[in-house]
Amino acid sequence: MPRILVVEDDKAMAVALSDGFQYEGHSVSLARDGAEGLKLASEDKFDMIILDVMLPKMSGLDVCKQLRSAGNRVPIIMLTARGQEIDKVLGLKIGADDYVTKPFSFMELTARVEAVLRRASDHNEVADVFRFGDVTLDFKRSLAMKGEIAVELSPREFRLMKYFIEHRTEVLTRDQLLNHVWGYDSFPLTRTVDTHIAKLRQKIEDSPADPRYIVTVHRAGYKFVG
Repeated sequence: MPRILVVEDDKAMAVALSDGFQYEGHSVSLARDGAEGLKLASEDKFDMIILDVMLPKMSGLDVCKQLRSAGNRVPIIMLTARGQEIDKVLGLKIGADDYVTKPFSFMELTARVEAVLRRASDHNEVADVFRFGDVTLDFKRSLAMKGEIAVELSPREFRLMKYFIEHRTEVLTRDQLLNHVWGYDSFPLTRTVDTHIAKLRQKIEDSPADPRYIVTVHRAGYKFVG
């Protein structure tokens, strides 16, 4: 039974989320402010945290930041107010896995929860050296080989490949790739992703025009198959 910690100061919202998740078969704990949420998350083991951004005593952003700084990798979905784009950006940058904008339907939230839990359970740690086809990537030394030939990958291309490998077989949107590989500091365009992937294919694919490893999923994004 997955354990969920809901950190929400609005009593009606907290009760509704608790009742809803329990109905779905989850075990639920509640915290009414950020300090209590941080304490519970640090002292106990949860499968998921639903974390409001605006909380008494300590903001949800600070809670998330402190958990990640302490090495706690529990999946976190942040609840943000409509129009608070900066909260979404900061939440993703400091380690939140997803966010949902208020007001939201419980069905939408449960779908996000299931997706994040699935990613967490299927998450593949990448070894220092990873091989697919005739390509070898040494992430520790930033070296790449295709067969017997050295391939020059930029630091960004290594980060892109590592993220693809960590989430292999998943369809990754351009926004996801921007969030996790580029970050939001430079606010790049989604076309940047397409350009980098085209260059990456030129280096690692046997036939860049008909890629085998970095596959385009029409109207969705990209998927690594390796």
